[in-house]
This record gives sequence, structure tokens and C-alpha cells, in this order.
Amino acid sequence: MPPKKRNSVQNNKELKPVIKSASPDKKENQELSIEKHKDKDADFVTLCKSLRVTDLVCDRAWSLWKKIQGSMDKVPDTQQRVWGACLFVVVTDLDVTSFTFTQIQKAVDMNVNEFLGLLKKMDVNLDTISTKVNSALTRLEKRYDVSLALYQRFEKTCSKIYTKDETERKEILQSCWTMFLLAKGKALQMEDDLVISFQLLLCVLEFFIKRCPPSLLQPLYKSAISTAHSPPTRASRRNQNKAKPRPPEVDVQLLETLCKENDCSVEEVKNVYQTSFSAFLESMSLSGTQVLPQANDLSKQYDEMYLQTRDFDGRLFLDGDTTLLSPKTEPMQVKRTPMKNRPEDDQVIIPPQTPVRAAMNSIQQLRVDLTSSGDQPSAVLAVYFKNCTLDPTEEILQRVERLGQLFSQRFDQAVGLRCVGLGKQRFTLGVRLYYRVMEAMLKSEEKRLSVQNFSKLLNDSTFHTSLLACALEVVMATYGGTSFKNGGYSGGAGAPAETDLGFPWILDVFRLAAFDFYKVIESFIKAEPTLSKDNVKHLERCEHLTMETIAWRGDSPLFELLRLTHEEGPGEQVEPPSTLNQPLQHNHTAADLYLSPVRPSTRALLPPESPSTPSSQPPSQAPPQNPRQPKSNSLSLFYKKLYRLAYMRLKVLFSNLLTSHADLEPIMWTLFQHTLQYEYELLRDRHLDQLMMSAMYAICKVKNVDLRFKTIVTAYKNMPNTNQETFKHVLINEGQYDSIIVFYNLVFMQRLKTNILQYASPRPPTLSPIPHIPRSPYKFPNSPLRVPGSNNVYISPMKNSRMSPGVMTPRSRMLVSIGESFGTTNKFQKINQMVNSSDWSFKRTLDLGSAPKPLKRLRFDVDGQDETDGSKTGADSTLIQKLAEMSSTRSRMQEQKMKEDAEKEKP
Repeated sequence: MPPKKRNSVQNNKELKPVIKSASPDKKENQELSIEKHKDKDADFVTLCKSLRVTDLVCDRAWSLWKKIQGSMDKVPDTQQRVWGACLFVVVTDLDVTSFTFTQIQKAVDMNVNEFLGLLKKMDVNLDTISTKVNSALTRLEKRYDVSLALYQRFEKTCSKIYTKDETERKEILQSCWTMFLLAKGKALQMEDDLVISFQLLLCVLEFFIKRCPPSLLQPLYKSAISTAHSPPTRASRRNQNKAKPRPPEVDVQLLETLCKENDCSVEEVKNVYQTSFSAFLESMSLSGTQVLPQANDLSKQYDEMYLQTRDFDGRLFLDGDTTLLSPKTEPMQVKRTPMKNRPEDDQVIIPPQTPVRAAMNSIQQLRVDLTSSGDQPSAVLAVYFKNCTLDPTEEILQRVERLGQLFSQRFDQAVGLRCVGLGKQRFTLGVRLYYRVMEAMLKSEEKRLSVQNFSKLLNDSTFHTSLLACALEVVMATYGGTSFKNGGYSGGAGAPAETDLGFPWILDVFRLAAFDFYKVIESFIKAEPTLSKDNVKHLERCEHLTMETIAWRGDSPLFELLRLTHEEGPGEQVEPPSTLNQPLQHNHTAADLYLSPVRPSTRALLPPESPSTPSSQPPSQAPPQNPRQPKSNSLSLFYKKLYRLAYMRLKVLFSNLLTSHADLEPIMWTLFQHTLQYEYELLRDRHLDQLMMSAMYAICKVKNVDLRFKTIVTAYKNMPNTNQETFKHVLINEGQYDSIIVFYNLVFMQRLKTNILQYASPRPPTLSPIPHIPRSPYKFPNSPLRVPGSNNVYISPMKNSRMSPGVMTPRSRMLVSIGESFGTTNKFQKINQMVNSSDWSFKRTLDLGSAPKPLKRLRFDVDGQDETDGSKTGADSTLIQKLAEMSSTRSRMQEQKMKEDAEKEKP
């Protein structure tokens, strides 16, 4: 039978929490005294009293309101709403539980997006909203986005599970969703993990489906329930108290049906069920029970958790409450193309890419890509290992085993209760990708160098750890949606430790230096052509974060390399500025970067290996004495990329602020480049953008251009990939942090004062060359290429068979369509075979007197014949003619592409 009707959700909306305070002073817990607040607006005091805040909170919120009122020309919203936002900021800063987020929303009548938007508008000064509040808002926004996506999926899934009996169905949905909220809050530390939360939701659905009356189930799920898990009869319910509770058993058949309908891995969901969900059921005394839990009991337990966390009330999704759900609008009807002469039965309805669907599709794609790859070295790798002077097999296997145990433990600590198994599953995927990419790299090196002994590279522990970390980062990004831990900036405070798997979490787990990790990224992308565009962009962003901040952590080996370089003498430079206006070459391999000299020094050392022989030589060879060691390839490439990234970010910020002073840009870049080259210690435990903003402000000061730091920061916040920690939480001295303005006055200006003043003299320093900005080296091989001489004909590889029509976007389907009705996909396979074939028997001979008449359109009819301009010809002649044209232009198309790229590379 369905659960008893619980109290209406509306009854909980005005539930008053017990006030707790982080302060030991009991006076802080007393109710608001109106007499003490006669100097404040009466409506503000009434709002404070309705939310049961303390006198301290009331005073500080009023002070914040007056500060905002005085610093803004126009208050960004109604007075009442800004008051509410001020109260939220203060209770978050003080860490007191005066009210929940939902209660403050209802008090000022705002939904989540409106409230978060208002807080961003209020942050006009560097100290208006603290980094602690910013961090809390970021986590709140992510939890809301995940909860919204999960609820929308929950509604859609339940519509396929349950019948349309509104009364009983509604009660079950309320209980099911509330139980999921409880399970997510109690079993997971990372409530904003979309994939694991969705897998947990499927566990809750399985729990309810096999216990609800069959009359409420749709046929698919009614038949999916195993006989052993059929709903209990009345007699069995009467005898339930007499029987001993049995441990929860997974109905594998039902779980497989749920996973299949939702494109989810059965193994992963089963793991979540048997670990996290089973533990949750034990804690709720629901393990072994055959009836559904009481709705009132679930709601009361959720009340306790909700009031303790001060979060939004997730039950309000069930009511369509406006604090969580924006008013529904009619979706725009997008006209699809091509539409002409398209049979109705050929039309494919493409479902929208919701967050859950996108995540499941990405995971499914990754798992399919790695199906043929094993979690042990392949036979090809085994041959490479045996060809080494020192066989690395045993050490590689031991390293993978050791790092696997470490990864699973730290994953469990970060995600929540008993998630070691999930960590092992993800690590296994990472190991498969690790061996796969390693094999591709070695094959490429063998082809390039004509050698098979890669002993030095394959016995380099740093190379292997970096390669495995990169593979795992791809896996974690696929599951986690390409997130970055605190924007990659490690100087912030307020974020809870070990609750974010975003980059650079994997570096911290493996204790891997970011400078070493960066060396493998470009080679990894080139070696793995099946990487999705999102994963390629994610790795490119990891590279940028490394150069911006992570490689500049205090214990980074980068500082020792730079110190040794500068010890060579005043003429020795990491990367001469004269090379900035030259195109950046992307011909480095992992072997070049990991085996290049790491300590540029004049001391007698082992000579660097020739790029043509990256293998280990017998130790008995006497090293020749070199008077000077070549500089490090890895350090040189790092600075080349660093200079270009730095200039691009400066250019973006400059274009938003100083377009009327174009002459200042090269001067600012010269100061910025000088700082990176000679004052690199300023970057220790800091961010590249902190030096950029300081250089911009310094040049404006000496050139008498009126530009305030507040204006710079405002423009900086609107740049992509920025974090407020960067300008609010800057290292001043050891352990002391302050705003970017304090850093400029006490640190930057003091170190560079002499150099800065030179730009105001009649003989300023020589300007640094403007870097040549290349296109991204990371190509997307699946992108369509235009056929030369055609405005609307493109060629792209046929999508893999695993790509269902639902996964393909309308744009990709439009590109793959030739003409109108194109019949079956084997026609396209024939085209691809012809284009890629080495048999040119069908190709047009070069001595043809005239080109064939161009085809107005190419259409495949039912019989496989071609119809061109209304006249029928043989089954193959016209098609072969067209394919011959495509084949003959294929090489010209590649040449055109290379020529266009070369033109863009020119300075």
C-alpha cells in the first residue's frame, strides 16, 4: 500500500529553527531587542525579528546596508531585498544559524537565481563580500544546479515508471524524493556530485518500485520486478514484526532496467547500492523491511538535516515553489534543416541535452572507447618494456598498484560513506587510458626516431605518474563535468577540505608537481584522438591553470630551475624576449620534455641525449665533458606558453578598459614581461593575474591616466576563467593575506619602484616584442572540413556506430546529410570507403578533356540508383563520378587547410 499522506510541504515553509550561534556568549542567543535598534528603519527591524536574528547580526547587517548605500549610485534592487541579502552575508560570515536560505528567500520574495544575482551586484568593493561568503555562494549555486537537474530527471523518470493515478502516485513521489534528499545528505559528503547523486537516486527508485503496489506501475517496470522481490502480501505484512529483518537485496533485473532506461552503468549503480545506500538504510532502520517508510517520519528527519545545514528546502521542488523553480515559459520552436522532401518516418526527434543526459552520454562514450583497452600492459607494450636496457615492467605495475590504493582512499574521503569501490572503478578506467596513450606515444616515437629502446623514458617515475594523473583527470572530468577546485587558486579560504575532486585534486593526491604534470598534456592530447572536445578543452584549461597559479606554489621545482638559470650569468635567460614574435612550435614530445636537462649549469654533467636516441645507454660509458649544459626544453617551452598566455589576458583586460590609450598596451606588456622574467619570486604562492593588474595600474599611475584599482577589478571579474580569490585574497607576507591594493602598495611597488619610474623618464626601457599568438595546438579531428571550390559541401568522418541519433546534435545531423532523403547509413560507409581507399581505379584520369557537368543535387532513391537533374543513369556511374571528384579534391582540401593555418601563423 502507498505510504500515509505526510503533512503538506507548505506546513514546513514557516518552520522556525532553533537559533544556534558560534559565539560562546549566551547573550548573542537572546531575541532581538527592538529598543536597541531605534536608529534603524522600522521595516528592517521587523524583517530581522521575523527571521529571529540576534542583535549582533542586526547591527552588522545594518552597517553593511549603509556601506552599500554609500558606495553605489543606485541600489541594485528593492530596499527590502538588499536588506535580506545583507542579513544572509552577515550570518554566513559569523557562521550562525539564524535562518535557512529558503526562509530568507521567502521573507524577501526572491528565487535562487535572483538572490545570487543580487549578491554579485552588491559586491562593488573588494571588502563588501568576504571570500568565505563567496565560497559559500559558489557551493550553494552548484548544489542548486545539481538538485534542479536531478529533480527534472526524477520527474521524467517517474512518469515512465508510475501510472497516472494522481492521488497515490503523488504520495509515493513525495516520499521517494524526500528519502533521496535524506540519502544524499547523509551518505554523500559531495552533494554537488551529479553522477553519484543520480546513481543514488536510481537506488532509491529501485527501493520504492519493488515495494509499491503493482497496480501503480507501468508494464515495463511491473514485469522487471523479480519474483523474489515482489511486493508483500497482507499476510506477510502482518507477520513482518515476527520475522527477523534481512539485509537489503538488490533486484538486479529491476536495477538493470532502470540503468538501461537512463543510460547508466549497472556495475557502478550496484556498487553505490551495496555500499552507500545500504549503509544509509541501516542508519534509518529500513534494512530488510518490505514496506515503504512513513512519509511523516521521512519529512521530520529531513527537517532536522535541512535546518542544520541552513540550505534550501529541496522538498519545495515537488510543489513547483517559485523560490526554486522559475516560471515556465514556452520553448521557442526552432526550424530544423534540411526539411524539404523529408519523409515523416525518417524524422528523428532529438531529445534535449539535459545535464544528466549529457553526463551519462559522456560517461558511456568514455567506457565504450576504453572497451578494447585492458587494465594490464598490452602485448605491444610488453615488447617495448622488454626492449629496454632496464625492464620497467615490475616497477610500472607496482606503481600503478600503489597509486591505485592511494587514489581509492582519498576518493572515499572526499566523496562520502563507503565509496572506495567507486574510486576503484574510476581508477581502472584511468589505468586503461594510461596504458592506451602510453602505447600510442611509444609507437609515435618509434616512427619518428626509428628506435625501440626507450629505457630512460619508461624508467622515469615522474613521466609515468604524470601520464597516469592526466588519464585520471580525463576520467574525473568526464564524471564530474570539467570542474576546477576553487578555480585552481590555492590561496583561498572557506572551502571545506577534500570535498572537491576538480583539478588540481589529482596532483595533490599523487603529490605531483604541476610543472611536471604540464609536460605531458600536449603529448597526451595528440596521442589520444578519441578524446571528446570537452575533455580536450578541459586539459587545455588545466595547462592554463598550471601556468597561472598552480606551478607557482611555494614548493614547486620551477623556482629552483629558474634560480639555476639565472646563476648562469646576466646574459642567461629562460626564454629570450626576441623569440616572442616568432610562431610557437608544437613539435615537442613527452620524451623531449621529460628527458631534457633539468638543471642548466656549467658544471660537468651527463650530456643531454640526442633527440634521436631517447634510450638508456650502458652506465659504463664515460660522459664527455661539456663546458656548458643546454637549457631545459621543458622550462623554455613553459615560458614560451606563459608569455603568450600572459599577453592574451592582458590584452583582454586592456581592451575592456583603455581602448582610448592604445599606446599604453606595449608599455604595460613590457613591465609585465620584465616581472615574469626577472622578478619571478613575486609569483610564489600568488597568481599571474595579480601581477597583470598591478602592472596595468602602475603604468597608468606614471603616465597620469586616471584608472582606479576598483575599475580594474570590476572589469577583471567579467573576464572568463576568473576567481574573486585572486584580488581579494593575495599573499602579502608569510601567512598574511589582503586585497590586491595592499599587495600593490606593500609588495609590488616596493620591488619594482625603480623600474616603474623609468617609464616616466625621457629614456624609457626598450619595449618588449609583442608575442605571436598562435591558434590552439589542440585540433579536433572530427570537425568538418570544407571541400575547396564549394560553399556548402563539407566532409567529416562518419559518426561511430555507438553514437545514437539522440546523442548527435541537430547541427551534426545537418552536416552529415547529403541532399534530401539519404536512405540507410551503409551508403555513407561506401562513400567513406571510396574516399579513404588507396584503390584509385575509379578516379578521373588527368587527361579528361572537360570536367563533368556539376551535380545540382545528389539523391539516393529506394533502389540505390542515383537521380541527377531528373534523368536516371546506371546504378553506379553518377555516384562514382561524384566520389571521384571528392577523392581528387581531398588532397587539395588538406593543402588548403595547411596553407590557411600557415597564413594565420604569420606574425
